Parts: sequence; structure tokens; C-alpha cells
Amino acid sequence: MKLFSNYPAEVLILLFLIITFVLSGFEKISDWRGTIDFIKNHFQKSPLKNNIPLLLTILLIIEIIASILMVIGVYQIYVSESKEIALMGIELSAVSLILMLVGQRLAKDYSGAMSLAVYFIITLFGVYLLNS
Repeated sequence: MKLFSNYPAEVLILLFLIITFVLSGFEKISDWRGTIDFIKNHFQKSPLKNNIPLLLTILLIIEIIASILMVIGVYQIYVSESKEIALMGIELSAVSLILMLVGQRLAKDYSGAMSLAVYFIITLFGVYLLNS
């Protein structure tokens, strides 16, 4: 398969992030009320507590757009070996992870913030590969 033989690391990182963000978005949409309640509880002592629905909507939109761009990007890599759309998607993924990191730090959930670092490192590696 040309896709994996020419760009195996890039495609695998994109697939990993696509699965991560599609499932994240699906979970938010399928149980919006439960997600809002959980996050309100999680951020009850942070400055974000009064803006949870708005902030979650913004994060969801970013995740959806990033996922769409990454799916199109994988297809574009396969068809034309062009990486621009995939790069935009993965960069948007990095932005969403940074936004989540800010939230975790404000909520003083340091272990949650630390777990985001793993996703961020993978994302940065993807940015690096797609930029070269």
C-alpha cells in the first residue's frame, strides 16, 4: 500500500489523532448534558466555572474541524502525497490540546495536565514529520 510505504509514521499519527478527536467529539455530543455536568464539577473551583458550555462548544468545534482536516489530509497524502491539509489538522489538534492543558492547570488537575503531554508530544512529532 503506497500510503503506508511512503508515509507510515505520518499516517499512523494522523490515524491515532483522528480516532482520539472523533471519539472525544462523539462522546461530548452523545452525552452533552452529562459532559457539561462532569466538567462543571471538575472546574467548580476554577475561573472557568461560569463559562463551561461556551468553552466546551468551542473545544468541540475545534476537535471536529481538526478531525475533518486530518481525514482529508490522509486522503490527500494517499492521492497526491500532499501534506498541507493534514498539517493544518494536526496543528489545530495541537491548539485544542493546549486549550485543554490550560483548563487542566486552572482546575489544578496536574495529573490530567500531565496526561495531555503524551498526546501533545505525539502531535508535535506529527507536525515535525508533516513539515519536512
